[in-house]
Amino acid sequence: MNNQHTITALKNAAGSKQVLTTSTDTLHYRQGFRSGGGDAIAVVFPTDLLTLWRVLQICVQSDVIVIMQAANTGLTEGSTPSGNDYDRPVVIIQTLKLNQFLLIDDARQVVSFPGTTLFQLEDALKPFGREPHSVIGSSCIGASVIGGIANNSGGSLIKRGPAYTELSLYAQVNSEGELQLVNHLGIDLGDDPEQILQNLQRQNFSAAAVKQLDKLASDKDYEQRVRDVDADTPARFNADQRRLYEASGCAGKLAIFAVRSDTFQQPRQTKTFYLGVSDPALLTKLRRDILQDFHNLPVSAEYVHKIAFDIAHKYGKDSFLAIDKLGTANMPRLFALKNKVAAFLDRQKWLPDDIPDKILFYCCRLMPEHLPKSLLKMRADYPHHLIIKMADAGIEELRTYLQKGLFAGDSSARSIECSEAEAKKAMLQRFVVAGAAIRYEQLHKNKVEDILALDVALKRNEQNWVENLPAEIASEILHPLYYGHFFCHVFHRDYILKKGFQSAKIKAKLLKLLEQQGAKYPAEHNVGHLYQAPESQQQFYQQLDPSNTFNAGVGKMSKQKQYGCGC
Repeated sequence: MNNQHTITALKNAAGSKQVLTTSTDTLHYRQGFRSGGGDAIAVVFPTDLLTLWRVLQICVQSDVIVIMQAANTGLTEGSTPSGNDYDRPVVIIQTLKLNQFLLIDDARQVVSFPGTTLFQLEDALKPFGREPHSVIGSSCIGASVIGGIANNSGGSLIKRGPAYTELSLYAQVNSEGELQLVNHLGIDLGDDPEQILQNLQRQNFSAAAVKQLDKLASDKDYEQRVRDVDADTPARFNADQRRLYEASGCAGKLAIFAVRSDTFQQPRQTKTFYLGVSDPALLTKLRRDILQDFHNLPVSAEYVHKIAFDIAHKYGKDSFLAIDKLGTANMPRLFALKNKVAAFLDRQKWLPDDIPDKILFYCCRLMPEHLPKSLLKMRADYPHHLIIKMADAGIEELRTYLQKGLFAGDSSARSIECSEAEAKKAMLQRFVVAGAAIRYEQLHKNKVEDILALDVALKRNEQNWVENLPAEIASEILHPLYYGHFFCHVFHRDYILKKGFQSAKIKAKLLKLLEQQGAKYPAEHNVGHLYQAPESQQQFYQQLDPSNTFNAGVGKMSKQKQYGCGC
């Protein structure tokens, strides 16, 4: 089937208005959130599960590569084409219109469709006093539930670990090239694929059809794992074989129709503590003490280094104010609008495409200071910052520790108990760091070559978590930004590179240092098209997708049919 026949068949199945084909119309969906992109013959927007199945049937019959895409908020180019060196045409299936979800077992679990977002679930679960796996960061920009599970996304919540489930409904292409629907959702929905999908879409099943199986719907072992501070391995990372199971960690090598995952009880009350230290060894001891001795683990513990603080303060102000003033509910629409404006400007060759970013930056500079004086004072006094959020009985547990321990009357460290406003702004400041680095690059193109973004999982017993770069690497970096999930020992390291220095060469040097340190990478953003998947992870992908139909090339694997083996 040639490309035009494929496009015609897709339009017949999904409706002509649900299929985009021109390069202008598809541009937004073919480009990564931070980087990457390539060509696609069509972007298809199924509006129900049965249509998604029929679109997949056409794609398999047409022998095209399929890329499943939801919010496209990934940071490693994993939900878009990568270059144009594929051996088959590419079709992107955009799933955000499939955003239904079902709350089951008194909202203790949820069945999420391909386009269900974290923000939707946050909103729906609040009346039940529950919340989804992740409630910070990615939820602000509309990330999907299934996207998190497909990439074993870690999130900041210490007790929950990577997004994970063993209960899913998915399609795969077997070794004979046949499309199959696999129902491991734990819900009796029938036997025929079309019947299964229609019953799920229409919620046409009884409570008795929902089975309580001996299958995990979240990572139950993570709290115990993260408490083992003497372990010589990381707490979590994307290639961890313990958490590669069908949809979980599949990186788009399956077409996922639904996942069933746990929800979590909201705490009755929370309190955020903001800590500043001169000596990072104090934070090392605090981490070990809390993980080993506290009865109540923190909700989250976010580290921010002074350079990351400064870049976020100046270059992340527009994002900060947008979330603070307009709320998270409006962020996905604002990002979509900004991308549409950028796409329009990209077509006007005589205009620079970064006009919206520059306008936002300079307008926000005219606005009043957005950070509380207490946080600015912390930045003036200390280079290392930790934002710890405690819940319920853990509040008093940490308060007592800080009053009697390392932070009692020591001028090299200080802690404050944040008001509700201070807590919100502290976490927003932490959240906008990554986007602020991109804004810095946009405004300083004359001296910035690229941004090299790594997310790394250090060993749980690692004492030297503050990076000390060799002089030959440090001389090639304009600004290193360090921030991350401190108790999990998962760090984001964004390097703003000086003009004229190649990111690939610097990346190779940095990864070699990490390997010598026993670290694992990537930690939570998955391999996408930027990292080489280790052999065990490659085998997992090949087992799921022997024909290499879905997301070909992920993990720097072959983009060729059947991985170029000719079998």
